[in-house]
Amino acid sequence: MATVLMVGTRKGLWIATSDDARHDWDVTGPHHDMEEVYSCLVDTRGGGTPRLFAGASSPWLGPQVRWSDDLGATWQETPGGGIRFEPGDGATVERVWQLTPGTDPDVVWAGTEPGAVWRSEDRGRTFALVRGLWEHPHRTEWGAGYGGQAFHTILPHPTDHESITVAISSGGVYQSADGGASWTPRNQGLRAEFLPEGQQYPEFGQCVHKIARHPDRPERLFLQNHGGVYRSDDHAATWQSIAEGLPAEFGFPVVVDPHDPDTVYVFPLEGSGGRYPAGAHAAVWRSQDAGATWSALDDGLPDPCWVGVMRDAMVADDHHPTGLYVGARNGAVWASADAGTTWREVVANLPDVMAVRAASYPDGPSDPSTPRGRDDAGLGAAADAR
Repeated sequence: MATVLMVGTRKGLWIATSDDARHDWDVTGPHHDMEEVYSCLVDTRGGGTPRLFAGASSPWLGPQVRWSDDLGATWQETPGGGIRFEPGDGATVERVWQLTPGTDPDVVWAGTEPGAVWRSEDRGRTFALVRGLWEHPHRTEWGAGYGGQAFHTILPHPTDHESITVAISSGGVYQSADGGASWTPRNQGLRAEFLPEGQQYPEFGQCVHKIARHPDRPERLFLQNHGGVYRSDDHAATWQSIAEGLPAEFGFPVVVDPHDPDTVYVFPLEGSGGRYPAGAHAAVWRSQDAGATWSALDDGLPDPCWVGVMRDAMVADDHHPTGLYVGARNGAVWASADAGTTWREVVANLPDVMAVRAASYPDGPSDPSTPRGRDDAGLGAAADAR
């Protein structure tokens, strides 16, 4: 098996490839030079070489979703200028913050700034606005996080094709049980620490940073909040804190191991002021008991370290043992081929890293008899382990 790693930055995209050992990497880039790449997707549903997606934003031409079927050698893009609101919607897409494969064949979801969710039924060629969420009565009251208002998390249910869970900064968690026609806030138990005492548990308005889950236990969700790490065991109906034992409750990414629904990873930061690793010591923190206890994984990570890791800049691949990848705001990317036990630097001195995505794929030519986009089981690590 081969491995592909996508690194989206504030000034372009880099693509790294390796074998299943994941020790040595060949790196190409920049692709989409001088464009902001806030979202990436390695879509392995077609078998063989995966389709790579990049949500790029040009300061001159605006945002665009591009894809490549040859590991970045050539790119295609959505027609008509990409994801766009209708004139009557009164909004303009600024960035594509999320790209996620659906559980239905050929479906790709996108989350944008301003806060909107979009659905493609032709594997990313065209996108339609999910109007049930855009027209939700809460939308006009959603705020904007420090990085902007964006739907950064989209989690299609792995078996119920009508169910989808999303999160926005800052608005919180919303869930649909009817394919996106209607939406309900799912924030009970999440604390909005930036609100006054007595008002910190609102129906919506939380600054959720990221949610993740394992497809074998879709009712269990893990959440990194603006302050706090949480778990839900009832499909986001209620949330409980699992932050005890961590050096800090603030952070951006949360990642579930693709091979173990009890194993979850976070990257704690000093808080909304510092936004660098706790104690300036870079470490991925792992729980192997669904958040009951935590331990630090730091062998090979920098110390001291004064830069943060963004919400989509940590990911797991689908190898055995699990590979983990961390991209930092100083342009360095570290990789672990042993589930975080040891780390080594893949690349350094890139622009500010915003997103990393990785997956394995067969090391050989694609099987022409396998239709693109028809392997529902092969969503890659980018589906639920992000």
